[in-house]
Amino acid sequence: MIEMSRISKVNNVNITNTEKITPPKDLSLRLESKKLSVMYGSSYGVKDISIPIYDKKVTALIGPSGCGKTTFLRALNRMHDLTQNARVKGSVLLNGKDIYAPKVDPVVIRRKLGMVFQKPTPFPTMSIYDNVIAGLKLVGIKNKLILDEVVEKSLRHAALWEEVKDRLKTPGGSLSGGQQQRLSIARALAVEPDVLLMDEPTSSLDPQSTTRIEELIHKLKKTVTIIIVTHNMQQAARVSDYTAFFYLGGLIEFNTTSKMFTVPDNKRTEDYLTGKFG
Repeated sequence: MIEMSRISKVNNVNITNTEKITPPKDLSLRLESKKLSVMYGSSYGVKDISIPIYDKKVTALIGPSGCGKTTFLRALNRMHDLTQNARVKGSVLLNGKDIYAPKVDPVVIRRKLGMVFQKPTPFPTMSIYDNVIAGLKLVGIKNKLILDEVVEKSLRHAALWEEVKDRLKTPGGSLSGGQQQRLSIARALAVEPDVLLMDEPTSSLDPQSTTRIEELIHKLKKTVTIIIVTHNMQQAARVSDYTAFFYLGGLIEFNTTSKMFTVPDNKRTEDYLTGKFG
């Protein structure tokens, strides 16, 4: 549910100019938003968000509830195309090409920018095996040797293979909550996305499952770029390389996580991280 009372104040936010950020020489851009805005009717969900997303790094999006984190995340893979009255302005460059350009197929974009949601989303009556290959079947891949290989590879990357390899035909809904979330990650990885978008992926999980997902994030960033929305400041500090702080639909600060959590550039960032508001 979108909180219009919060997003209506977006014009009053002081925004850090991320266009002045020079990427480190050993990093390349995988994704970049440029003056990205999302509007619902006449109200802004986010406004003029420009953020560089570096390849094979983890970027955390933090900020109070209703500040625009998830709105921004969904704009990165064109999910707002499915929302009535939603309009997107600005651009999102994936590998240097604008995903909002005319004739770009949003279905293709959603495969390249896979989404993992707050609650695990396996197809409960579908087998573990079929859950993993659901996206591949949609694009017509039927070769069993290929599908078998993808299932094992994806489940291994999601740190789930050893736990389920002997029961691949059992329903995905029979797994524990933490296993279901890793199955959701495996399904997203099966189509080999360039970027993995994670919307509070551990908020409904127990501490042990949360630890497993965080360990998995560290391993996955060797092969895929990750953006994670989190309300847990300790989690952001543990898993991310870069952090973007959102407030009232605006971007307050984008920085390396180590710098933001020790000497942030913006006083409002410091106040949020020290618990003075939020």
